[in-house]
Amino acid sequence: MNEPITAVHHVAYTVPDLDQAIAFFGDALGAELRYRVGPLSDPGDWMSRRLGVHPRAVVRIAMLRLGPALQLELFEYEVPGQRRVLPVNSDLGGHHLAFRTDDIDAAVKRLAERPGVRILGEVDTVGEGPIEGTRWVYLTAPWGMQLELVEPPPDPVRPVDPDGAGR
Repeated sequence: MNEPITAVHHVAYTVPDLDQAIAFFGDALGAELRYRVGPLSDPGDWMSRRLGVHPRAVVRIAMLRLGPALQLELFEYEVPGQRRVLPVNSDLGGHHLAFRTDDIDAAVKRLAERPGVRILGEVDTVGEGPIEGTRWVYLTAPWGMQLELVEPPPDPVRPVDPDGAGR
């Protein structure tokens, strides 16, 4: 039987400055720029009808690839009446983007040196439950987007391969 959904194709976020976001994800996290387009606009109602935004919106778009599978689409809109406040995780529509790392301490140290990055507290370890041993910390990108670093514990069933195979 064919499943209607076979995989996640991409995740997308609106950012206040596309150039800044591309530079941050590329320089700090190793993202590869796949493409960028825009500015795009339409004199009719295409933007509102197809994207659910103001009909006079102007958008610039970039697609980045992070790691082996994540495609991250970034939008920068110029639009009348745009709300310029990012939601926090407890708000409706709140979100964060989590990245796996094999060395969370080194990743935190490197990111903490980047201008505008704010590490939210210390690295914590989950003490019990289904993700026991997972180490994690939240941080914010220079424009305030909430991110998370996650270091999963070694798989107790499979020995850790020093070359990374089997993870």
